[in-house]
Amino acid sequence: MSEFWIYFQIGLKHVLDIHAYDHVLFLIALTVPYSFKDWKRILLLVSVFTIGHTLALMLSVFGIIAVKVSLVEFLIPITILITAFFHLFTAGKTSKNESINLIFFVTLFFGIIHGLGFSNYFKGILGGTATSKLVPLCEFALGIEAAQLVVVFIVLVLSYIVQTVFRFSKRDWTLVMSAFVIGVVIPMIISSPIWNR
Repeated sequence: MSEFWIYFQIGLKHVLDIHAYDHVLFLIALTVPYSFKDWKRILLLVSVFTIGHTLALMLSVFGIIAVKVSLVEFLIPITILITAFFHLFTAGKTSKNESINLIFFVTLFFGIIHGLGFSNYFKGILGGTATSKLVPLCEFALGIEAAQLVVVFIVLVLSYIVQTVFRFSKRDWTLVMSAFVIGVVIPMIISSPIWNR
């Protein structure tokens, strides 16, 4: 049970780390157009992201895939930017229901990219002596999922307060938050080490 808690906590801290807020930014960008009544869709999106994240870690840990760190660190803020722009340009439109399969696929792909960004660190934690790497991966994934649900819940509570107390429309809330995420993520892209090549 203590080993479970170790990897579960690593998953929690990976998402909730104040110094590595890219994961939280992605969750804000992903969640901002939804409300509590959309909880099933949000839960599915978050779980699909976790599946992609875990799949990438699995492929990396077992040596099936290897990607340059600088490329992944560049692609992570790009995924956040794309998600925020998508919601910026579709704010208040009802056509989102029609493209839900595309959103799930893109979320899965973005989960894979974010997972690759953490793969080297996670391989270092596991080391070469782990008898079963699959169990720690699953424990870590549960920690990721739990932390993501905490972030999503906070975003939904803020959304509810802003829309009911301050009378923001859902469209305005989505526009403001998407613009905020874009404003934070653009400097991350500009300062990426990939431009130094």
